[in-house]
This record gives sequence, C-alpha cells and structure tokens, in this order.
Amino acid sequence: MNLIRPARLAAGDKVATISLSWGGAGELPHRYRKGKEQLQQQFGLTVTETKNALRPAQWIYENPQARAEDLMEAFADKSIKAIISNIGGEDSIRTLKYVDIDVIRNNPKIFLGFSDSTITHLLCLKAGLTSFYGTSLLVGFAENGGMHPYQVEDFRQTFFSGAPVRPILPSGGWTSERLEWFDPSLQDVKRKMQPHTGWKFLQGEGVVQGRLIGGCLDVLEFLKGTAWWPEEEHWNDSILFFETSEEMARPELLRYWMRNYAALGILRKAKAILLGRPYDNQYATEYETAILQVLREERLTDMVVVTQMDFGHTCPSFTLPYGVLAEVDCTEKKFTLLASGVQ
Repeated sequence: MNLIRPARLAAGDKVATISLSWGGAGELPHRYRKGKEQLQQQFGLTVTETKNALRPAQWIYENPQARAEDLMEAFADKSIKAIISNIGGEDSIRTLKYVDIDVIRNNPKIFLGFSDSTITHLLCLKAGLTSFYGTSLLVGFAENGGMHPYQVEDFRQTFFSGAPVRPILPSGGWTSERLEWFDPSLQDVKRKMQPHTGWKFLQGEGVVQGRLIGGCLDVLEFLKGTAWWPEEEHWNDSILFFETSEEMARPELLRYWMRNYAALGILRKAKAILLGRPYDNQYATEYETAILQVLREERLTDMVVVTQMDFGHTCPSFTLPYGVLAEVDCTEKKFTLLASGVQ
C-alpha cells in the first residue's frame, strides 16, 4: 500500500477550512474565530475558508453538492497546502456522488479531520493519498481557554517535522467536559481535566508492525458495501484504529460491528487493534469486554489490543496518518510511528 504523502507545512503556508457535514462554523462565529486565531498564532499559517464553509447549518445540509465542490476546489487550488475540517456531523456521505477522485489524486495535500470526516479519509485512501485522522478546527484548535500543549506539539510534529520515527506518548490528562459552545462567555473557560491512567494494553505480546487504517466505527458502517469501502489490500498486515462518536454506541453494537469485521476477514488480516478513548470514557470497560469476546470467538486471543488511547472524541488527541507503518510494543507499552505522513 504505497500512498502518496503530501508535502509538509511551513510557516506562511495557506490552509483552508471546510464544512463537509454539520455547518457548525456558520452557527458559531465566535468559536470559529477563536479556532482560526489559534491556528494562525500558534503555527504561523494563513487560514482561509472554502467558499461555503461559513454558511448556516441548514444551507450546508441542503447543499451536499456545494460541499463537494468546496472540497474539489480546495484540492485543485495550488496555493492551499492543507484542508482542515471545521467539525464532523452525520451526512458527508451525501457528498460522494459529486466528487472527482482524480482531482484528489492529481493534487495531493494534507486533509485533517475526525468523526464524520472518516468519509473523506476513505475517499483520499481510494485516491491513493495519505490523510490524517485528527482534530478539527472547532474542537482542538478552538479549545476553550486555548489549545492544549499536547495538541500543539502533535500538530507541529505531524505536519511540520516529517521526522521518520516518532514515539506517540499518552497525554498528561484528558477531558470530555461539555461547556455550551453557543454561550460565548464560556469560550475562555478551561475545561476540567481528568487524570490520565495510561493506555490499556489488554492483550498480546511482543512487538507488531502494521499500516494504519480505521476511523469512527459509527461512520465506517455507512460505507460498508459501497464502492468507497477500502480494498482488501489495505487491510492486510494492518493496525486498525477505531473509535466511537459522542452518541456513545451501546456496547452490544460494538460487539456486532466487531463480528462483522470478523466475517469480512478483516480481523484475521490485522496485526493489532487500537481503540480511542470513548466520549467521557463512557462504556470504556464494556467496549473492551466486547472486543475481547469477539477475538475469543475468532480464536484471535494473541492479537494485540490497546484501548483508551488519546484519539477520537477525547481531548487532547494525537493524529493518525492513514497507510503509515506503525509499531506497538507490548513489552515496553509503546506506540510508535515508523514513518512520517508528510514529505
């Protein structure tokens, strides 16, 4: 799986924000402005918006073709070095009928987002491009009271450094506290942090390596059986990274989904499963039980499983580049990227 790696960022580069699903950026101008300011001030980037990025949420919902056109224009624009999702949602799948995959293939650049952005990540994968499962503008960049230092360092290391080998460490603490985004007076109120108890190495021994593929489990279900589902080669010798959305899927759903991955043959092809910390750590233990149950059913009791990791619907989070070779060391309890996602 030899994906095209986009060019790394440098101070002064122009990046574009985009609304591919929920139009939250248009509904929350104060939060959008704060995220844009922090993105510019922390990294020296020039931030612009795609044509419809700040439209009202209802307009965004009613115009999936315009959303797709924004994406195509951002990829085709040679002056734009990266595209950053404003927020997730639930229906960016409606944009797929309007995209031109050759535009992405012929204009490789950074795409960053999580949750419903899983749709666009698999579009990039189909085009042969490495994309980046990580925070969005209204979440990590617009964090209440300023960006978490862990988030700042992750963005720098992921997109500016290009270091060939990079250990990923747990954050110093985490939060899912909900402070009402529609109340501007709360924008500068820092959220309460929870102590970090470390990632959980549930199962497996020694060291395994594989190429990263995954996303939000809820959203991956939308694409099964479609032409956008990854081809078989992408699952071979892979490290699966999965997380659940803020809707907090019931544990039995995760069990059903894992059985489906088993039936597709994906679990047997993979080397490891990484699970992001669920929203507010809800069902963390129950999700672990569900995964281990399915692996026992499949006689995969040696497969490496690491849970409660700092990605997905938790803050701060680290970024996972699709198709990049990674390593899990169960003895030393380490997770390492063995290559950069940018060049």
